[in-house]
Amino acid sequence: MASFDSSGIHSEQPRVDEHYIDTPEQVELRFSIAGIGSRFVAILLDTVLLYFALMLVFLAVVLFGSAVGAGVESEVDTLGLWFVAVLIVLVFAMIWGYFALFEAFWRGQTPGKRVMKLRVIKDSGRQITLFEALARNLLRVVDYLPGMYLTGVITMLCNKRNKRLGDMVAGTIVVHERADEQPMLIQTSTTILAPKSLDTTPWQASTSTVWGQSVPSLFPADAVAKLSQHDLMVIETFFARMLDLPLETRAAMAYRIAGQMTAKMGATTEESNPERILESIAYQMRGSGRAR
Repeated sequence: MASFDSSGIHSEQPRVDEHYIDTPEQVELRFSIAGIGSRFVAILLDTVLLYFALMLVFLAVVLFGSAVGAGVESEVDTLGLWFVAVLIVLVFAMIWGYFALFEAFWRGQTPGKRVMKLRVIKDSGRQITLFEALARNLLRVVDYLPGMYLTGVITMLCNKRNKRLGDMVAGTIVVHERADEQPMLIQTSTTILAPKSLDTTPWQASTSTVWGQSVPSLFPADAVAKLSQHDLMVIETFFARMLDLPLETRAAMAYRIAGQMTAKMGATTEESNPERILESIAYQMRGSGRAR
């Protein structure tokens, strides 16, 4: 059943299969927790790809070993031992590294997870790092025991967030990607541009001008002076994170932060776009030398 909070923003009743995170901006983020079925299909797809890669590596090592061992009959036993050792190392590195490296450098996804629209994130909602990816996948072998991820499945059934042992150790969770996660802005190698259908001013947090375009001063200097360095940090944190936020959450967050800032300043403006309001406040604060 739908409801509205005190700020007038639409909200829904909590669901058991959702993960909730309260941000510093007092906006609740919701993530739909991935179930055993979708995760099983994802791991199945990854396993098929992994075994195909292992077959190619095995054939390459066999061919290389045959070429090196030709005509060296006296050292066949030694070469055989080296062949087995190299093969074991390669197999372990591929099985363990496949998941860890994809999740670390592909924003929490493997090819299988991408097909199933799943993603590994931290419990805090942030993107996982190489450390979390390595930690959760080191225990994959334990979750697999005694076969077919039986330990992992039992563990997932015993907690509400469907976490396997690796997730518990690394502090991660697997969630469904939302249909509205496509960023509102398009980022290129040099600028951040709004789609043509949107009336949004380009913005960059690290400069006091907005890619050569002047940001209008919407508030008097004495009103902006009432804001603190912490307020500026909240605004710039929002701009740093907004590309990764779902559109509905991003709009709600911008609306709430803009409302908090204007209330502190005791000022009003005819501008209705909350992101432009925040841009103007940040620009004015940086221009006055209050950005550090």
